[in-house]
Amino acid sequence: MVRIVYNMQVSNPTGIDSTVLLFWIIINILWFLLLFTDLPDKIRIYRWDRVIRFRLSQIEGLALETRKASEDHLKELGIKEPGPVIDGFVNNNFLIEPVSIEPIDIVRRLGHLIRVRDDKIKSYAASILPNADQAKRENLEVILEINWVLSYVHRVVRHFYLLGKKTQNWMLLYQLVLILPALIKELEAYKKAVEPFRLGIPIGDSAGPLVVSMMAPNAERIRITDETVYSTIDLEGRRVYLIKAEGPGGTVGRPGEAVAKLAEQLECRISRIITVDAALKLEGEKSGEVAEGTGAAIGDPGPEKISIERTAIKCGA
Repeated sequence: MVRIVYNMQVSNPTGIDSTVLLFWIIINILWFLLLFTDLPDKIRIYRWDRVIRFRLSQIEGLALETRKASEDHLKELGIKEPGPVIDGFVNNNFLIEPVSIEPIDIVRRLGHLIRVRDDKIKSYAASILPNADQAKRENLEVILEINWVLSYVHRVVRHFYLLGKKTQNWMLLYQLVLILPALIKELEAYKKAVEPFRLGIPIGDSAGPLVVSMMAPNAERIRITDETVYSTIDLEGRRVYLIKAEGPGGTVGRPGEAVAKLAEQLECRISRIITVDAALKLEGEKSGEVAEGTGAAIGDPGPEKISIERTAIKCGA
């Protein structure tokens, strides 16, 4: 018996290698998934979700470290249970902005709200440290404010993260990814500020009072408004009125109100209003230089700055 075996080879009618054909099919499937499904959005959401969770944990860590340092400071001041003290401040000191659709007198309304809030914070600090001096209470107020900022930012970022994740809004998550690195840099600066205020060390805002103290080290300090004093000196044939925060605690005083009151007392017999303040430098610029400009150099939400500007217009200074 003879066995005959035939080797038959199935030919590819297209003339294309099967491996190449399989690769071509996979590529087309991938293109279809990328163009006609929401797979790219799912991938973005998954990737950015991990990034935001990491950044959010960084913010939470900064807030917890700041709280720990603040609690240690409160214990040094004799407060046995500092936790409820910080919680009582953080949860009850937000500010509702005035109505902006009616711009008439908005600055005065904002100034009133800020002062009412400041008075509330001072009363809170006084109730915690009734026997402490004013400087310690003012520094405590700033430390509590720092805790409020870090807690508030953490809650807001967490809100938008959870909202974006819940609604699968990759654009909202993308905005968080972009803004969080710069935001964390700012929050790190807030955290580092606790130690100077705890020890009573001057910070950048002390540049103005430092200039006044150097120009008039022994001059009498006359109180003109809350937390604000002025001195009078003669300099190169001119009478100079030097306004500064009363200090030595963490307060900037009310320089705008002081300028307005002093100008009224002098019946606008002033030739120039000069403000001195620490300024932020742009990235790449040298720090520690002195620069001159035009305008009211003051970090303020508006009321104090506009008071200086209005006085300058009224008195032609």
